[in-house]
Amino acid sequence: MQRLTVAGRLLITALIVAAIYFGFRYFGGNEALRKIAPEKEYTESQTMPRTDNERAEETVEESMASDSKSSDEASSTSGARRPFDFTPPAPENGKLKGVVELGASGFNSFIIRVDDQKRWKLEKAEFGNSLVLENMASDDDVRAGLKSYIGKMLDFGVGGRDIHFVVSSGAVKAEGTQKIIKALKTLNYVVNTVTPEQEGSLALRSVLPAEYADNSYVVDIGSGNTKISWKESGSTKALETYGAKYYQNSTPDDKVASEVSVKAKQIPSDHRKTCFIIGGVPFELAKAVRKGKERYTVLDAPSAYKLEDAKAKAGLNIYKSIANATGTDQFVFDWDANFTIGYLLTLK
Repeated sequence: MQRLTVAGRLLITALIVAAIYFGFRYFGGNEALRKIAPEKEYTESQTMPRTDNERAEETVEESMASDSKSSDEASSTSGARRPFDFTPPAPENGKLKGVVELGASGFNSFIIRVDDQKRWKLEKAEFGNSLVLENMASDDDVRAGLKSYIGKMLDFGVGGRDIHFVVSSGAVKAEGTQKIIKALKTLNYVVNTVTPEQEGSLALRSVLPAEYADNSYVVDIGSGNTKISWKESGSTKALETYGAKYYQNSTPDDKVASEVSVKAKQIPSDHRKTCFIIGGVPFELAKAVRKGKERYTVLDAPSAYKLEDAKAKAGLNIYKSIANATGTDQFVFDWDANFTIGYLLTLK
């Protein structure tokens, strides 16, 4: 072998390998390979043999379902809302009082029972939609609508002198408001108008629980404007910025987001634990995640909402801007509170 050239050695080796191969086939090597193959596959894959197709498919489906469940649980955990557990004190021997709100989108009415300690409970709420602000209703339509609200309150048990009317700061700016004020005067009712700062203060009075006055704030996203308020050194601070109908004036989203952020950053850092939020758009956001008839609903993060309506998208932009500017991770919608109820709480 040592005298053979390299080529000769390779030739002899190839002949030996060929002889072994054909000998193996002749003595049943194919059958042996077929018997070994399934066992080798089972050992490597650590699963059922391929011949059990039904079981293999079930294994794959179970694996996919498990992965999907794990993914959903992870997603749910990462987007979980911090729970809010609070029960406001109930009034004792309270009196019924009612208020009709003229907002930038229509009439709303509220009836509460309130005691001398200003503890209150919402007894009835009715939300309406008026075309007055779009200059599409006559004086008679206005009077008819107002009489309807007043009549329902009287039927519920509210005394005539305990029914009040408040015009929101956003509605004051809208055309048609004077028409409503005029109609109310013909019915011998006094109309109360409020500034944005007063409205923010009144919203805080009805929304912010005393237990949260030192670490939280209030946001009221209205159609005409947004009010941001908080308690500081015993007094109320209130700011005004864009409302959810800013899109009607072709105002860019980024301009609104910038101004809202500037205002929101004025909230002291130690008052950003929880935001109590009210208003038309927050109402829609809360409705999507409300559990039963709970009074307080914790909103999802702004990124969780996919909205198509122009007003809702504008309101969401405001909500997102406040969340980003403050870092607040808990926005609590109060289904009962309203700035006009805050007005009732100022009365004797």
